[in-house]
Amino acid sequence: MSTSGRRPVSNMLGLAILGLLHEQPMHPHGIAAELRGRGMDRSFKLRTGSLYDTVRALERAGWIEAQEKVQIGARPERTIYAPTADGRTAFVDWIDELVREPRDEFPTFGSAVTYLGALGTSGARSALRERARRLRTEIDQLRAEHQDALGELEAAGHPRLFVLEVEYALHMQEAELAWVERTIDEIDAETLTWPADLVTGSASL
Repeated sequence: MSTSGRRPVSNMLGLAILGLLHEQPMHPHGIAAELRGRGMDRSFKLRTGSLYDTVRALERAGWIEAQEKVQIGARPERTIYAPTADGRTAFVDWIDELVREPRDEFPTFGSAVTYLGALGTSGARSALRERARRLRTEIDQLRAEHQDALGELEAAGHPRLFVLEVEYALHMQEAELAWVERTIDEIDAETLTWPADLVTGSASL
């Protein structure tokens, strides 16, 4: 049964922070660097303020606790956090729920596709071709990141399990590109038709 309605911290940044702290205790600055280094900041907007707010929320919930404070040189003192027993249980339950239960998501692209007709055939074709070009670039970057990550894991003796999120992102991008290219082909073949008053993209909705 879903427990998300009773969960004191429910944003995905909180999940990511808990996940990293399960690997090793860290201070917030190190958490931010690790999230960016792994490309996990693609899933949410990572800002210093939101990161520290989420860390404090996790601490208030009793899911993480301060272990020690460290200071290196003239840098400000930093607090090292680690998960509590309750935090470890909450993390596992949260992951289990997210994997089991498909949820409605509302990506901005899906919203735009709803009104694709407003661009007219030439405008839609042009916009979709540009999106396809950008998707190919992102896919190439993801493939390179995936290969680099696999090499690092192999060198460290870690399993491929740790880069599944990159594989998932890559497959999602490839699926979207396939749909975009298929839709362009349908526009070119005129099998995806526009109402007469939307062909030029000048009609008002």
